[in-house]
Amino acid sequence: MSKKRELMLLRHGKANGGDGGDDYHRILTARGIRDAQHIGVWLEQQDMIPDLIIASPAERAADTAQKVSKVMGMAEREVRHDHRIYAADLDALLEVVDALPESDSRILLIGHNPGLEQLLGWLSRKEVSKLDDRKHLPTAALAIVRIAESWCDLTKGCGKLKSITRPDSLPREFPYPGADGKEWRLRPAYYYNQSAVIPYRKHESKLEVLIISSRNGSHLVVPKGIKEPELSLQESAAKEALEEAGVEGDVVEEALGSYKYEKWGSDCSVTVYPMKVTHLVPEEEWEERHRGRQWMSPNEAIKKLNQKELGKLVKILAAQYS
Repeated sequence: MSKKRELMLLRHGKANGGDGGDDYHRILTARGIRDAQHIGVWLEQQDMIPDLIIASPAERAADTAQKVSKVMGMAEREVRHDHRIYAADLDALLEVVDALPESDSRILLIGHNPGLEQLLGWLSRKEVSKLDDRKHLPTAALAIVRIAESWCDLTKGCGKLKSITRPDSLPREFPYPGADGKEWRLRPAYYYNQSAVIPYRKHESKLEVLIISSRNGSHLVVPKGIKEPELSLQESAAKEALEEAGVEGDVVEEALGSYKYEKWGSDCSVTVYPMKVTHLVPEEEWEERHRGRQWMSPNEAIKKLNQKELGKLVKILAAQYS
């Protein structure tokens, strides 16, 4: 007897209108990002984390998959993309489902209308009621269908609709410090755990540190970002250094220290590591070259850095590596 399965159908989050008719590269709006994250939190709260996420490679669907998976703590390797899901009709989606791994019993499929609604109607034993906006699946709505058969043996009406959950029925804030947390915050819990590096080098026998501009260019900072759920603090910091400052190097396990700053209505905790720079990415290959980058002495950096708590950590770095 086949084990019971659950196919979860998630329409991508709300996206912008596109530029010049480029539907494939439409990106999520701020609302679309939050809605996807709320669905991910809800799945974790219901103890319904999928074994596999399979998504359309269109930007709005791929980003929805990323937002949902991160908030559940899933690794990127547990998300796959299938080009057949983009602009798919019922037959194309059935081909995708037919090829799903039998070892996985709960799968989240992220795609587009009208194909997802067609698949939902084909699987469900009963007529699916349309929601207030005359759609079965508005953006970021999640339908869960229980199936007794093997993925490759599905027949019309073989599923039972368990639920349809839409993000506007969920709390507007996020539980902290996790899915069962009692505190509520403006962003997912993992946003508040961050890491940074202070890149350094020896130039003419003198220690120098690397400083970059903030995203909007209003002040000077070091590479810093949210800890990726599947990465360590050090790995996340190194990733930010490559993206924001265009540098690669050695990040040691022992942190220089940490500090807190207020953002999104609460305190973010930042763990800071030294990074010995071994490679400077050429300007034309640097992802965020608009930030600019400046090598300077530790004393000069202390004066120029926007967050004074960082100055104390630059002093520690200078004492250790001068």
